[in-house]
Amino acid sequence: MDEERDLVVFEDDAGNELTLEVLDYLAYEGKEYALLTEYVEDAEEDEDSEEALDVFIMEVVPVDDDQEEFVPVDDELAEKLIKILDSNQFDDVYEDEDEEE
Repeated sequence: MDEERDLVVFEDDAGNELTLEVLDYLAYEGKEYALLTEYVEDAEEDEDSEEALDVFIMEVVPVDDDQEEFVPVDDELAEKLIKILDSNQFDDVYEDEDEEE
């Protein structure tokens, strides 16, 4: 069964494209963050691979109604957010939206 993936394409200073997959969103101290990893097209085939994928945490900043920007966070905040993710002590972004309705 095909799952719809939340993919984001970034371009570095040299014009190289990097596609990342959003694994999860979380809210922390009134801001929204995204947990991203390298996108692997054939993820099922790579499950047997011992190679670990890089993981990134970025702040999600709304630009307008239909667009958002992903901004890297500093290492100290990233470490704090990873610890929070590991302990599941974060606000669920989507629960907050449901409560407002």
